[in-house]
Amino acid sequence: MTSEERQLIEEAKNGNESSFEALILSCKKKAWNIAFQYMRNENDAMDALQESFIKIYRNLNSFKGDSRFDTWVHRITVNTCKDMLRKNEKYKLNDSLYTTGEDGDYLREFPDAEPGPEDAVMMSELASELLRCVDMLPPDHRDVIILRDIRNLSYDEISEILDASLGTVKSRINRARGNLRRMWLEQKAEPDV
Repeated sequence: MTSEERQLIEEAKNGNESSFEALILSCKKKAWNIAFQYMRNENDAMDALQESFIKIYRNLNSFKGDSRFDTWVHRITVNTCKDMLRKNEKYKLNDSLYTTGEDGDYLREFPDAEPGPEDAVMMSELASELLRCVDMLPPDHRDVIILRDIRNLSYDEISEILDASLGTVKSRINRARGNLRRMWLEQKAEPDV
């Protein structure tokens, strides 16, 4: 945790709303992504995010600094989403496993959402091919693809990690994706692949 973040936390604990806002803005994007992954639609994700921020504000004094602030925020967001999913009736399965037909009651068949063995092998092979292309990228392009598209870090986090400006990070990501796309298409055009 940086000294600036520690100071913002202390000021927020003492009631400084702009410090609290700065803290929340620093981890809002990741928290939104977490909420969206759990809730699966924008409105419910926004509700979960707002509920999380209320909990964070109310419990800020309980933050001891044992972990990073954004880790604490993300944990609260995950727990809030899980609580909402558990409590909200619209997320519960209302259908019975049994249904009644002309021949009496019988067990319903539900399609398996998981890919079959052939699909799983194909996806694994595609992922391996794509990762081989990522490995062939120049280091500065490989770094931004891994940080943004594989690790799902924000542009700000990547900027901080690479010690580069936000504009440089965005430009590298754009060029890296174009380079990766070109390599992928060239690899697919080869007769042995």
